[in-house]
Amino acid sequence: MHRPQMQFENNPFIVFWETTQACDLVCKHCRADAQPARDPDELDTAEGRRLLEDIRAMGCPLVVLTGGDPAKRPDLVDLVRYGTDIGLRVALTPSATPLITRDLLTRLRDAGLARLALSLDAADAATHDGFRGVDGSFARTLEILHTARAVGLTTQVNTTITDLNADALERIADVLQSLKITLWGVFFLVPTGRGEQLQALDPVAAEAVLERLASLACTAPFDIKTTAAPHFRRVLLQHKVKRREIVGISDGIGRAPRGVNDGQGVVFVSHRGEVFPSGFLPLACGTVRDGGLATVYREHPVFQALRDPERLEGKCGVCEFRRICGGSRARAYALTGNLFAEEPACAYEPGPPPSPQ
Repeated sequence: MHRPQMQFENNPFIVFWETTQACDLVCKHCRADAQPARDPDELDTAEGRRLLEDIRAMGCPLVVLTGGDPAKRPDLVDLVRYGTDIGLRVALTPSATPLITRDLLTRLRDAGLARLALSLDAADAATHDGFRGVDGSFARTLEILHTARAVGLTTQVNTTITDLNADALERIADVLQSLKITLWGVFFLVPTGRGEQLQALDPVAAEAVLERLASLACTAPFDIKTTAAPHFRRVLLQHKVKRREIVGISDGIGRAPRGVNDGQGVVFVSHRGEVFPSGFLPLACGTVRDGGLATVYREHPVFQALRDPERLEGKCGVCEFRRICGGSRARAYALTGNLFAEEPACAYEPGPPPSPQ
C-alpha cells in the first residue's frame, strides 16, 4: 500500500545544534541542565563542519547554533562563517554573559550571522535575574541587544512563559518595543531538565496567553512566534477565518507551511551528535557520528510517526486543526509518557466534522 508523503518528510525547516552544554548561567528552566565546563566529547570543529554540510545537503535553509552557551566555543565565528559560506542561514542563541563583547558581535556580523537571539524572561531586573540565576543578567541582555543592533545584526528575543511571568506578558512586550527586535519567540515551558521543577501553564491559562499574544501580534512592531505551543497557529486562524475545515488554507503568517513541530520540520542535534525530534523531546534516535542526520530524520520510526497526524490520540486525533497544529508532542511525552497523547496545555474542544459539500 502506498503511503502518502507527509509534510516535511525529507527536509526539516530548521535544525538546532546544541554546540555545547557549557554555560555560566544557572537558569531555572534549563532544558540542557547546563554546566560551566565543556564536555570533551562535544562535536569538534571538523565534525561540526560536516554536520553543517549535511544540513545544507538535506535542503534545510536554517540552522540555529544553541547551547548551553555557544560563545563558550572558541571556533564559534569559524562555524558561523563556514555555514554561511555553504549557503545556510545561521542564527545564534548565546547567553547574556561577558563573553559576548562588541568585538565578538562584530566578527559574527562579518562572518555572516543572520540573527542573534537572547532570552528575556521578565520586564524587570529582579525577576529576570532570579530566573536566570545571575545578578546583572537583565542589564547585560539589554546591553548586548543594543550593541548588536548598533553593529548591524538583526535581533530576536526569546521568553519562556511559566506561571511565574505569564501575568507580565504585556509589560515584557513594552520593554521589547524599544529594542527594535525582528522577532519575539515565546516558549511555553516543557517540564524537562531543570524545568521539571517549574509549573507549566494549565490549559485555561495557556489559552489566555495565546489570545493575548494574538492581540499583541496585531500592533507589535515585531513578529511573534511560539515554541512548544503549536496551537498558537490555531488561535491565529480562528482570528482570521471562520471555516471549520482548514486543510490547504495558508495561515498567512509568513513562516513554514502547516505545523512545524517536534520531528516535523524540526530536528535537534546534541553537543555529542545525538539526534532528537526537538530539544524538549529527549528521545535519542541515532547520532550524526554513525548514520548521518538525513538518515535519522527521514527514516527513523519515531520521526516518521511524529509526521503522521493519524497517530494522534484523544482530542488532538479528531481536531480539525491537527494538520497545522498537532499539539506539542514534547509536552505530551513529558507529562504522560505517550508521544501521541492529546496536548495537555490545550483548552480547545474540537467541533463536529464539517458536513460534506
